[in-house]
Amino acid sequence: MPAHQTKPIILTGDRITGPLHLGHYIGSLHQRVLLQHSSTQYVLMADLQGLTDNGAHPEKVNRYLYDVVADYLAVGIDPALSVICLQSALPALAELTLLYLNLVTVSRLERNPTVKHEIIQKQFTRTVPAGFLIYPVSQAADISAFKAELVPVGEDQLPMIEQTNEIVSKVNSITGESLLVHCRAQVGKAGRLPGIDGNGKMSKSLGNVINLSVSEDDLTRAVNAMFTDPQHLRVSDPGRIEGNVVFTYLDAFHPDTALVSDLKAQYQGGGLGDRQCKIVLNDCLQTLLAAVREERARLMADKPYLLSVIRSGTEKAREVTQQTLDQVKRGMGLFVI
Repeated sequence: MPAHQTKPIILTGDRITGPLHLGHYIGSLHQRVLLQHSSTQYVLMADLQGLTDNGAHPEKVNRYLYDVVADYLAVGIDPALSVICLQSALPALAELTLLYLNLVTVSRLERNPTVKHEIIQKQFTRTVPAGFLIYPVSQAADISAFKAELVPVGEDQLPMIEQTNEIVSKVNSITGESLLVHCRAQVGKAGRLPGIDGNGKMSKSLGNVINLSVSEDDLTRAVNAMFTDPQHLRVSDPGRIEGNVVFTYLDAFHPDTALVSDLKAQYQGGGLGDRQCKIVLNDCLQTLLAAVREERARLMADKPYLLSVIRSGTEKAREVTQQTLDQVKRGMGLFVI
């Protein structure tokens, strides 16, 4: 770290394909709120990566730009402490991606566990868009352009961090200089939050999410629909907490760990019904999201302010990313004009 750089640099962000949800919150949003006080934090609105599987429907990405920045601010990300910026308005990121693609093989991209899983999940087979296949390289460009040392991510993104560091090592080896910085992942409290149906992670594409903007009534309905233990037919039956979505969410969100431990013991021993567990969880989530919902509604009513936040942050990020691109190009012997 340079002598004048006293705070670690963090890059985090989200694909702009819909409003953010509880999976985002527990995976990284709450970390961003804490880390912004002790770091130089960049929050990237990854609209270009949102197009990797929405190329034929770009309006799906454009539609949610204000929603996502409102979600950021409503949970406590402060634009005076964190730089919120738009990926497509940072041309250095696209150019770095193109440079890095020459250092990565197709077979290595196809071996990336996250990419493999999502290709299967989205049923792409050989119809996978080229942009989708190479988005680990785009992500590496994003991270390295800001010279981020720490990247708060969900557990499923760890292979992306590994591949980013491989590319960083290759660039540094080619240039003979330590131009780029290796990064490390910081996984959130819950790692990976399952969807309310119990299948896979909470995902916008799977439709099993609870958005941060969810209404009070819709939140109650979502909690009541959560997957529990299908063998727990009567209150007196011993229940399983493994794979039980309600208890996964209680572990992730309820502040009273002693209460949650007591509920688990009662449930496993018999004598505690699913309904009572869901009431406890619903009360917890309603408390968490009430303030977020109110602040978000206020922000969405002031779109000029939201746009000013994006523009201001993007201007700051453009200078940083262009500087990194110029350094890499010079190191590779390319002209910088």
